[in-house]
Amino acid sequence: MKTLKIKTIVVVFAFAALTACSDDFVDVESKDQNSEDFFNSEGDYQEALIGAYDLLQSSYINVMLGEIASNNTLAGGESANDVIGIQEIDDMIHTPVNQQLRDIWGWMYSGVNRANYIMEFQDKTDFPNKNIVLAQARFLRSYYYFELIKWFGDVPFQIDKRIQFGDQFELDRTPKAEIYAQIELDLIFAAENLPVSWEESETGRATKGSAQALLGKIYLYQDKFSDAAGAFELVIAGPYDLIDDYNTIFEQEGENNMESIFEVQYTDKEGAGFGCLQCSEGNVAVGFNGIRNYSGPTFDSGFSFNVPTQEAADQYEEIDQRKDVAILDIVAWSAETGATYAEGYEHTGFFNRKYIARQGDLNTGDANLTNPNNYRAIRLADVLLMAAEAYNRGGLDDSKALLYLNRVRVRAGLPEVTQTGTELTNTIYQERRLELLGEGHQFFDLVRTGRAAQEIQGFTSGKHELFPIPSIEIELAGDRWAQNPGY
Repeated sequence: MKTLKIKTIVVVFAFAALTACSDDFVDVESKDQNSEDFFNSEGDYQEALIGAYDLLQSSYINVMLGEIASNNTLAGGESANDVIGIQEIDDMIHTPVNQQLRDIWGWMYSGVNRANYIMEFQDKTDFPNKNIVLAQARFLRSYYYFELIKWFGDVPFQIDKRIQFGDQFELDRTPKAEIYAQIELDLIFAAENLPVSWEESETGRATKGSAQALLGKIYLYQDKFSDAAGAFELVIAGPYDLIDDYNTIFEQEGENNMESIFEVQYTDKEGAGFGCLQCSEGNVAVGFNGIRNYSGPTFDSGFSFNVPTQEAADQYEEIDQRKDVAILDIVAWSAETGATYAEGYEHTGFFNRKYIARQGDLNTGDANLTNPNNYRAIRLADVLLMAAEAYNRGGLDDSKALLYLNRVRVRAGLPEVTQTGTELTNTIYQERRLELLGEGHQFFDLVRTGRAAQEIQGFTSGKHELFPIPSIEIELAGDRWAQNPGY
């Protein structure tokens, strides 16, 4: 997180060194922390909670691949062999041996485990407002488990207890319906106990609105349209509102604004290297998305991954104010500013402007790994469009769906529409693509609405709705878990 200082909590099991011939070593007290003896004060819970937030930063890869797997962008990079796992996902030829998928699996489970660590010891020490700490832990656990469900479907599931080595021989893949049921309970608890807002020094923590919005999204993914609409209404009621100037949303001055419901906080104050990408406090995706060998104003160089396609750029009307925010036309920009650049693999002439490196950060460590650009995980425009979809697809109220859809369209400079039924459904889908391009939602929107096979080249129905569980994880579990279909 950016304003809330992140520290990774490393808790070890300590064993005394057996150096003496007598039994005196039994009475030697270890100087190392013991995980079972932690949580003796509110400060301990807060430290562990910050560690649980920390894994949000590693979700940069989820966002990147949510675009690359869709019809919005191509893998890009330097060559066809540059980060082969990303290239395979782009081409829909990925297998259970894929480092990036293993990263998602491992990093999201690390987040789950850190949240579960708090919940395992939730009753150990009392202090005022402890429910606010537990509400954040349950929100975070929900966030991480939702990511795992989106990517892998049914997954091993455990709550209020850490998943430790050896447990994989007892844990089975749990049907996602059961996991969703627990997530719903967690988010209801979180919404009831979290504050509407935090002091500026605590910016980035989960709020009542972020729990309600994520709950609505969970309902929507299950086609529980009435429940989804009800959850979204609570968010739309405030205190959030659309930012008038769309151009500012993804700039530094637009971070944590009144449209933002939940942001993953990044900072450039601590460097990182390629040996531990999840250790970076910066937004790694921003460097990966950046312009190759760039020299010019405003932006910094990067590795030219995740490049928007011509087809995606062509979806925008000329009057749509979002196009130049979502997509940087590097040819036009170069002609305007004199900037120079190199063409990478699958060069389209476009870059994901929302999340490419800007000049002015500290360039700590490897500059491409420590960009301070926050990820806008949930914002009001997204919620308005999800609410519109719930009202329309659920047959609840097309007039309400139009109201929320048109709020987003008018902000973009587009005229209001007056459609109903299926025509309105398709317009909502299109509006989500245009509004959220570059933000990692498109692949999962296509899958959950049954449109992926017709929109994504190489997509095989019955297979590519889910990604394969990394084969090494199945092997480590004693080959007890069945692989996802088609892999």
